[in-house]
Amino acid sequence: MLQDTYIPPTVTVDGVIFQMLDEKLTVLLIKRARDPFMGAWALPGGYNAAGETTHEALNRILTVKAGVSVRQLGVVEQLYTFDSVARDPRGHAVSITYMGLGKGVELNGHDAQSPQFFSVAHLPKLAYDHNKIIVYAHERLKAKLAYTNVAFALLPHEFTLTQLQSVYEAILGTPLDKRNFRKRLLSLDILQETTELSKEGAHRPARLYTFRDRELVTLVRSFD
Repeated sequence: MLQDTYIPPTVTVDGVIFQMLDEKLTVLLIKRARDPFMGAWALPGGYNAAGETTHEALNRILTVKAGVSVRQLGVVEQLYTFDSVARDPRGHAVSITYMGLGKGVELNGHDAQSPQFFSVAHLPKLAYDHNKIIVYAHERLKAKLAYTNVAFALLPHEFTLTQLQSVYEAILGTPLDKRNFRKRLLSLDILQETTELSKEGAHRPARLYTFRDRELVTLVRSFD
């Protein structure tokens, strides 16, 4: 039952920022500088100020707390609204959460908050319900692999099919058959073969590819 006096919940914005490091899917975390959960790892987040859109709040929070601009990210989309009454010990706080994907994301945040990327498979103990939020974002990303070209945001402009397969395997958390993977990906007509060869490593140079679209598009048919 509603109280006679209306008390609005606090509105916050949190960012789940993924990137690939050492063939692992990683997520951006900061160390909380104050209570509650002082010293614990958490997603970069903060209050949504009056007169500020949630997207503007996200950019401000990422810039101040991690030195990251949303312009560095290839994909940014609103993920979900987490509104459990008990998620914040200070009172009812609604989190409007965004998911972002980037590559070569450089961090330059406040030293006290020590922004770092952690492997999604080996996260430290997190503040609030942020573990639940990351799991939700990871599941969304897995789903998007099946019907979009979302992997483009985690790869350099030109890449090998082996690098692309590593992204899929890191997100899905399972190894994929090399021949079947390449056959399925090439049949989707989302890649374009370049005239360049990779020059890294001691193995035979591999052909480099690029995505036909460098923005998020829906596939004509599913990767599955």
